[in-house]
Amino acid sequence: MKSKKKIVLAYSGGLDTSIILKWLQENYDADVICYTADVGQEIDRKKIITNAKKFGVKNIIIKDLKDIFVKDYVYPMIRGHAIYEGVYLLGTSIARPLIAKDQIRVAKKFKAYAVSHGATGKGNDQVRFELGYHYFGPKIKIIAPWRIWKLKSRTDLINYAKKHGIAIPKDKKGAPPFSVDDNLFHTSTEGKVLENPKNSAPEFIFQRTVSPEKAPNKPSFVTINFKNGNPFGINGKKISPAKLLTKLNDLAGKNGIGRVDLVENRFLGIKSRGVYETPGGTLLINAHRAIESVTLDKETMHKKDQVMSRYAELIYNGYWYSKERFKLQKIVDLKRSKVNGSVKLKLYKGNITIQSRVTNSSAYSMKKVSFEENKSFNKSNVERFINFHKKKLRS
Repeated sequence: MKSKKKIVLAYSGGLDTSIILKWLQENYDADVICYTADVGQEIDRKKIITNAKKFGVKNIIIKDLKDIFVKDYVYPMIRGHAIYEGVYLLGTSIARPLIAKDQIRVAKKFKAYAVSHGATGKGNDQVRFELGYHYFGPKIKIIAPWRIWKLKSRTDLINYAKKHGIAIPKDKKGAPPFSVDDNLFHTSTEGKVLENPKNSAPEFIFQRTVSPEKAPNKPSFVTINFKNGNPFGINGKKISPAKLLTKLNDLAGKNGIGRVDLVENRFLGIKSRGVYETPGGTLLINAHRAIESVTLDKETMHKKDQVMSRYAELIYNGYWYSKERFKLQKIVDLKRSKVNGSVKLKLYKGNITIQSRVTNSSAYSMKKVSFEENKSFNKSNVERFINFHKKKLRS
């Protein structure tokens, strides 16, 4: 007997992906493999397994990718100081390429002919997933239910779930839900009251940061240690990438750090208002810029700044695996071997203050920055420098 074809579904165990699971079984003569990438979001393993088994799924895969996510995706992005449209630290954007890559790995392992995702037809994630799928499995079919099925509204989804005995959480029965994405790097919240930009974000939507007003009245201090451009320790103690980010998330979140409210320009051309929480990431990007300020020369730093905007846009648009992003990463990582040392931060009611920078780098010289008169400093060289640029100004 010929075995059925296989489809690998990116599956969370929640309402939407459970509906997609049943819909795939109804519309395709194939076995569905449920795949969950653990990139630090809240995961109920028992719920995922139980819900998938209700539909007769035999292969349920939950892969821990937290350390890989931080080390190979978050850290390179931090080295590039990637910030989209001046404020967004790209928490959702940076997770999708890894999930897509590992989903294709599973598809190849099981010789699946297709992969499927639950990204909506108006969002950026469909692009990010599918560019990743194409890069690692160009011959594997992509099934995007939100672009092809006849379920057009939340009411249609609820009715479909009721028809097929899919459990509907109480908060899913009424108004359209908040759209929430979370991983070890960030949490994003969109929808409902947030869709109208005149409305303030209600405090109850924040999940990993307290409001600055309710943060402790005493400051907290933390030292982040760097080697070859990457953080490797906290307060002098070496720690794994996932644990390091977890600790920084907790510390920054308690001090009301890492909140952003923005209206962003999506890749597909529409605007979207979202609230993002990136507590540990906010500490990392501030600390990394601080350690580079005493370890890298001006030319290298400015070259990085020139490409940062484009680098961030490529990540946002799903081009993590593009030739252009790889090329820019080489610029980002110029002389990263020199970026070693530690930065001490003061955290207080939503604010970050650089307390100290410690490095053995020769890029920063006390002799050259001293305001004391220095006989070794050649004033005639300065005059020649100024005269040269006077001529350049007129040319």
